[in-house]
Amino acid sequence: MTAYKVPLKELSFILQELVKYPEHASMPGYEDAGTDMVEAILPEAAKFFEDLVAPSNWEAETKPAHLQDGTVITAPMLNPIYKQMVEAGWCCLSGDPAYDGAGFPGVIDVAVQEMLQSSNLGFSLLPMLTRGVIHALTLYGTEQQKDTYLSNLISGVWSGTMNLTEPQAGTDLSAVKTKAVPNGDHYLVSGQKIYITWGDHDLAENIIHLVLARLPDAPAGNQGISLFLVPKYLINADGSLGERNDVRPVGVEHKLGIHSSPTCTLAFGDNGGAVGYLVGPLNQGLMCMFSMMNNARLSVGHQGIGIGERAYQQAVAYASERVQGKVAGIEGKAPILHHPDVKRMLMQMRALTEAGRAMSFFTIAAEDRSHKHADAEQRAADAQLVEIMTPLVKGWCTEVSMESTSLGVQVHGGMGFIEETGAAQHMRDARILPIYEGTNGIQALDFIGRKCLRDGGETLTKLLMAMQATAETTDNQLTAALQSAVEQCRAGLDYVLSHPGQSPAVAYNFMMLFGNSVSYWCMVQLAIAAQQKLDSGSDDRFYNQKIATTGFFATQILPRNAAYLASLQAGSASIVELGLEDFVTA
Repeated sequence: MTAYKVPLKELSFILQELVKYPEHASMPGYEDAGTDMVEAILPEAAKFFEDLVAPSNWEAETKPAHLQDGTVITAPMLNPIYKQMVEAGWCCLSGDPAYDGAGFPGVIDVAVQEMLQSSNLGFSLLPMLTRGVIHALTLYGTEQQKDTYLSNLISGVWSGTMNLTEPQAGTDLSAVKTKAVPNGDHYLVSGQKIYITWGDHDLAENIIHLVLARLPDAPAGNQGISLFLVPKYLINADGSLGERNDVRPVGVEHKLGIHSSPTCTLAFGDNGGAVGYLVGPLNQGLMCMFSMMNNARLSVGHQGIGIGERAYQQAVAYASERVQGKVAGIEGKAPILHHPDVKRMLMQMRALTEAGRAMSFFTIAAEDRSHKHADAEQRAADAQLVEIMTPLVKGWCTEVSMESTSLGVQVHGGMGFIEETGAAQHMRDARILPIYEGTNGIQALDFIGRKCLRDGGETLTKLLMAMQATAETTDNQLTAALQSAVEQCRAGLDYVLSHPGQSPAVAYNFMMLFGNSVSYWCMVQLAIAAQQKLDSGSDDRFYNQKIATTGFFATQILPRNAAYLASLQAGSASIVELGLEDFVTA
């Protein structure tokens, strides 16, 4: 297996030139997270994930999590790794200092998240879901709940899960049947939840489940769903662990990928009812849960980047060593990396991954500002920007992760189809990303509906104006391509606003058009910064590479916009023409 190396120079360049980190770290609450501190901790994190976590990826893949005698057994090498990750403080760098967190900005936390995601994608889901619970409790938990749970969740001593789906209730959560019956100062929860990521395991001392359920007299539909905190082990008054709660794993899914992650079916209340505590207002559980889901969607988007990076590095290593065929200018047989078509595939993987990374960091930086910026108007504007960007980060980055990992298999040729090379694992792992935390079809509907039609395209228009401003800063091929992308997005926006009834059918093309364009905009900003470094006398090839990769995106990927726009403007007729009976084979 190819060793993984954290792209530290790339991460640092994005933080410096796109996030503008020195200014970012000057916001209230980040005084102890300045550039010097970040430059000290990121290499330490890189060493931890390269040396300790990344080598576990294949071994954990070959020893998938499974249920044995009512207990979930995880890959044995993960237990000591997780304990060291907790001890080193890598589980959640952005945790609130009031609850013993490190208090770093989200953009620093996401840099470390990417290291874990590239190292072992299935394993990375454990702290990812815990972050979602932290986020929900921070927003909606009582002071007692925060004092009881947050410190241990932030450290990773305890982990967290999100329990939405039931056998009869997938995307349509209005069909949730899990019940919560009042019982003194708590509720008794009963029902079954499926597809619960890291729903049970032995790595953390306790597991804190956030569960959607209904009270007996709750109204039907989405309006009758509440959110409950159900710990695996009850908590004693002194904070120690008490007796086991009435929640048990009854199954672990056999999955296409992410085998190191136990995806569980959980049974609540088989022996009288699991003790649960209300989080947030009664009958407003979906509002509380969606705060957690939106947080997770950004993390899933970045998972696409992490797995794309790992697949890219492995493909480059193989193409550098595999000798086959002759290439002009190379004596004898040449490593296949010299072949133009292999270079094309590697550049495609590289460009998609770097574009997604830039767009994700851009979005997380806006999320930081939406909470920490001193100016209220700026906070509001950034909160609106994060709303717009979340479905793009989740949807676009995970779509292209499948493309990148598939190309990684192709670069390996026949060896890529052999499990032992590891290339196929990356492709299988990536396949879940467009599905969970809201399928990409749902992300597209969210982007075109809530994020476009709801305000008449006002927020998207502001985003396009910012992109236009960048295109006008200089005159070269890269900015000319950006100008063209802006015009295509405007044309797509105009069509959607004038044909709102067609939005469900054209939503995917609309999302991909904007995802291509916004991610390219972020790349152009970095390319401009790279050119400035070269103009100032730097001879670092890294800056030439950034410009060349942006140029590849402009000439080889951005032309897809024309197809997305044409398909969008063709309308919905050819999509919706056939009825159900037309799809049934006679």
